[in-house]
Amino acid sequence: MNRLLLNILLALSWMFLTGDLNFVNFFEGFVIGFIILWVSKYASDSSKYLNKVPKLISFIIYFVYELILANIRVTFDILTPRYRMKPSVIAFPLTAEKDFEISLLANLITLTPGTLSLDVSSDNKILYIHSMYVSDPDLFIAEIKDGIERKLLELTR
Repeated sequence: MNRLLLNILLALSWMFLTGDLNFVNFFEGFVIGFIILWVSKYASDSSKYLNKVPKLISFIIYFVYELILANIRVTFDILTPRYRMKPSVIAFPLTAEKDFEISLLANLITLTPGTLSLDVSSDNKILYIHSMYVSDPDLFIAEIKDGIERKLLELTR
């Protein structure tokens, strides 16, 4: 977290030094700061932070893609006369162990249209998910486990 703060401070410094206070200039400063921190990683132990930024960007792109696909699927189903929904409640076995990871996963699943996190078992091993489109429960579990949960755990661990 110290490296992230340092990178943000470098980006803000870049903005003030150039005199252009907008998001594009902040982003340029963030990239330049990241490069500076990457070059200086051999002088200190900052490799953990430097590995997380590309994973964070990858995670954001993946989640936005999945969000757009889910929106299109639900919108298409609403606008067409054919009924394609196969609602189901799935007991999803969690790999995530920390409360923060489980909470974040449940919230991200709920943000995606067509899915809703219902509850977590008392031992934090099962997340109950309601989905509007479940043709194969095993495939549904595999998609979440290999998709959003795996990427989230790469990011948080």
